[in-house]
Amino acid sequence: MVDVTEKEMDNPTFKSDTVLSDVHLHCPNKRHLVVRLNAVGQPVFLSYFKILWNTEDSPSEKHVREAITEREHLYGSGDELCDQERNTLKKERELNCEGVEALLDDDGDLEVVRRPRSASDLEAEDLLRDRVYPVILMKGKDDAFEDTEQDCACSDVVKIEHTMATPLEDVGKQVWRAAFLLADYILFKRDMFRCCLVLELGGGTGITSIIMGTVAKRVYCTDVGEDLLAMCEQNVALNKHLMERGRGEVKVKELDWLKDEFCTDPEAPYSWSEEEIADLHDHCTVIMAADVFYDDDLTDALFRMLYRITHNLKNSCTVYLALEKRQVLNFTLRHMDVTCEAYSHFRNTLNDLESLQDGKMKYTVEPIKLDFCQFLVYERIEQL
Repeated sequence: MVDVTEKEMDNPTFKSDTVLSDVHLHCPNKRHLVVRLNAVGQPVFLSYFKILWNTEDSPSEKHVREAITEREHLYGSGDELCDQERNTLKKERELNCEGVEALLDDDGDLEVVRRPRSASDLEAEDLLRDRVYPVILMKGKDDAFEDTEQDCACSDVVKIEHTMATPLEDVGKQVWRAAFLLADYILFKRDMFRCCLVLELGGGTGITSIIMGTVAKRVYCTDVGEDLLAMCEQNVALNKHLMERGRGEVKVKELDWLKDEFCTDPEAPYSWSEEEIADLHDHCTVIMAADVFYDDDLTDALFRMLYRITHNLKNSCTVYLALEKRQVLNFTLRHMDVTCEAYSHFRNTLNDLESLQDGKMKYTVEPIKLDFCQFLVYERIEQL
C-alpha cells in the first residue's frame, strides 16, 4: 500500500508502509525457507549466499553468458535456428560484451529486434532471468534438506536468517545490497583487515560482521532492538564454521545512537561489560556501517555517535560507509526530477564532519572506487 501526503502543493512526497529488499531473490538455490516466526509474528527466512572465489567473470556476467549458451543449445538441437534468431543471439552477445551501444542504429536510436513469440521462446527467455518461486516451506527442528545442508557444510557458504518485507522501522531485519558491497570490499582487502578489532554500527542481520569475522580478530556487531539482535546472534552462530579458520570472533551488542552512553546494565540482553568497552576504546581501528542512511534524524544520530566513539579511541581509525542511493527517492514537481534527499543529507553531514575543527580530531573523507572484485551474488548497481 502506498500513501501520498502533500506537504506543499508543488512538493508531494510518496511514502510506503512496507519496505522490501530484493537481494534474497538472487540466492543461488532460488528457494526461501521459513524457519520460524519472530517475536512480532513476522516470518523469518533462511537464505544461503555462496562466496565466489573465482571472480574472472562477475556473477551477473557469468549468468548472462551461461544463459545465452543454454539458449543456443535449446535452438541448435536441430536446424531450427533461423537467421533472425541467430541475429538476436548475436546482438545479446554484443550487448553483454560491449554495452548498450551494440543495439543502437546509425542514427543513435535503440534498435529492438522482435519476432513471433512461441512456447519455446518463452522457455528460452526464462533462461535469461533469475527464477524466483519463492517456495515457502516450514522447517522442523529435526528436518534435513539434503542438497542445501550439503552445500552449507562448505566453508564458502554464508547462512543468513532474515525477513523479506517489513515496516520501515524493521528494515534491519532484511539483507541489503550495500552490506554485500562492503562484504566484497572486506574479502578483496582481507589482508588489510586481518587481526583488526572492528565495530559495526547498525549491523542488522550481521552478514557484513560475519564476513569481517573471517579475517578480523574481533568484531563488535551492534544494533538496537532485542528481536533484531537475537536474529543477528543466531546468524553469527550459524556461520561459526567460517570464522573458525581465522580464529575470529563476532560479539553482538546493543548500541542505541539516540543515547549518549553504552548499555552496561548486566540484566539487559546484549549489554556491554566495562572490559568490552575498554577493549573497544583501546584496540578499535576500523568502524563500518552499511545501508543505515535512510532517515535524516538517524543519520544525525549516527554521526554524533561516531564522533563520540572516535574521540575515545586510543588509535587512529578508518570508517567505511556504504549505502544505496535509491533507498529514499522522491519525485518533486519543484525540482521536476527524482531526488534522494536522504543521500543529500548524508553527504552534507559528511562534509560537516570533514570540515570540523576542534583541536583534537581531524577527519578526512575519501571515496573508494567500485572496481574491486565481486565475491557475492547480487546486483552491483550504479546507485551503490
